Amino acid sequence: MEVKKRTGEMDKLTKKGSIRKVALRILILTIIWFMIHILVITIDGLNDELGYVDVAVVLGNKIEENGEPSNRLKSRLDKAIELYEKNFFDYIIVSGGVGKEGFDEAAVMKEYLVNEGIAEEYILVDSKGNNTMLTAENTRSMMDEYEFDSVMIITQFYHISRCKLAFSKVGFEEAYSAHSQYYELRDIYSMIREFAGYYKYRFYY
Repeated sequence: MEVKKRTGEMDKLTKKGSIRKVALRILILTIIWFMIHILVITIDGLNDELGYVDVAVVLGNKIEENGEPSNRLKSRLDKAIELYEKNFFDYIIVSGGVGKEGFDEAAVMKEYLVNEGIAEEYILVDSKGNNTMLTAENTRSMMDEYEFDSVMIITQFYHISRCKLAFSKVGFEEAYSAHSQYYELRDIYSMIREFAGYYKYRFYY
């Protein structure tokens, strides 16, 4: 009886050890996968794909409590202005929703562009771009309405890959891209969030 008891205990320990080894391997593989993914989206996001297109879409972001675009959002708009002035596109779509601060992101973005000298008639407003997929869908609809064929995405570098994925899901075979040149410590958190967000868009939508 004592031998059987010891044998049973040894079997349990062996099973527990095997489970721990498998769990450790899964954890290590997940970390490696995460690091490779972050590297890929960073390289993709930092290497702008510029081309002459019909329209650029600037994705919305936080509006400060005073009604001004956050620095992150200003940097996206400034990149759009820079490329607009270089004649990469004739029209700009500003896309966003209403954030917790209570402001219509797209309306604030349009006002910023107008104040910076962009003619109002060349700015198209999407106030229902509450997330990246909705921005892609709404951009597709607006481009069909205006008979535009080509688009450039403007956002933070870590967001570019998921944006391209979303745009491909709504029928864009190609989307050019440009990243805003504003970097902060919060980007680390944003890249972690993008890891999960990318695969949600890959398999859910």
